Amino acid sequence: MSTAGNDVPLFPDHGPDDDHRTDESLDFHAVAVSVAPLAAAGLVFAVHFGLPNQQGQHVDPLQAWYPVSVAIVIGVAIALALLTWMEQAVRPWCRHYAPLIAGTLVLVALWDCLTSKSDWMPLPYFPGPDRVLAAMIKDSDELLWSAGHSLVLLMSGYTFGVCAGLATGILIGWYPHVRYWGMPIMKFVGPIPATALIPLVMTLSRDSFLPATALIGFAVWFPVTMLTSSGIANVRISHLEVAKTLGAGEGYLIFRVALPSALPNIFVGMFMGLGAAFLTLIVAETVGVQAGLGYYIKNQQGSMTYANMYAALIFMAVVFSALMTLLFTIRDGMLRWQQGVIKW
Repeated sequence: MSTAGNDVPLFPDHGPDDDHRTDESLDFHAVAVSVAPLAAAGLVFAVHFGLPNQQGQHVDPLQAWYPVSVAIVIGVAIALALLTWMEQAVRPWCRHYAPLIAGTLVLVALWDCLTSKSDWMPLPYFPGPDRVLAAMIKDSDELLWSAGHSLVLLMSGYTFGVCAGLATGILIGWYPHVRYWGMPIMKFVGPIPATALIPLVMTLSRDSFLPATALIGFAVWFPVTMLTSSGIANVRISHLEVAKTLGAGEGYLIFRVALPSALPNIFVGMFMGLGAAFLTLIVAETVGVQAGLGYYIKNQQGSMTYANMYAALIFMAVVFSALMTLLFTIRDGMLRWQQGVIKW
């Protein structure tokens, strides 16, 4: 678009790398942003030592690790700021992550204010960050053991569900006669929440591990089956006809043409199944399985040790987020032409 009297554009175009700023301003912005985590860590330190504790004095020596941890964070923030100032290659990373780190630290300071420093959210239900960190350190062995048991149970059920979902999805998507009978069954059985079956399934065996594995597999099976069958059924006819012309048999058409074409749909089903597996795992451990993070949380809630319960929730969030990130990494590696289409 131009002005009436000359060819100077009214809204000049900018390249994707210009960002409406010069390189010098970008560098200055990165260095300035790198100071944000340091300022936020200083705020956490000031809140913890500058305000009186309204939830009682420290009752656990391990709570002293909280200010030590904050001091370590301050040291790391100083090193990050200096590194950003000296090393240009670090500045894009810093520009992206420094505000997130600073925001997290501000939330920790707010948590400390609302609990330990003001008692607006009272004990025992809302312990401060120092108590939660102390509980995490004190029960680290049990938390690791519980997380390991949950991980084994989760991956057993998830693997079983994905394999079963791929098998039934291929059959329903490829063979019309199987689809005729299979889809009504899927529509009737699939929407049943796996958690609703826990009281029934847990009574089928004295060993709670096998029923819990089956329940998690059931929760994963439905979305993987639906997305796999949809991907198989919607493979382009032209791809199949070309392969048939070249002499491809049915096995080659299924596993070398249809299945690779359906991979984007399959991964969507696997993402949905992983989320359903998380929910089913925790409910199963809360109701029937006598181990794992869900069982640990139930016990801590029953004994009113809420600091331990929050420590387990943080542990759970880290483990589950890592698994989801791993699945997205595998997807991006197998579907390079769709890298970045679905972000995590």
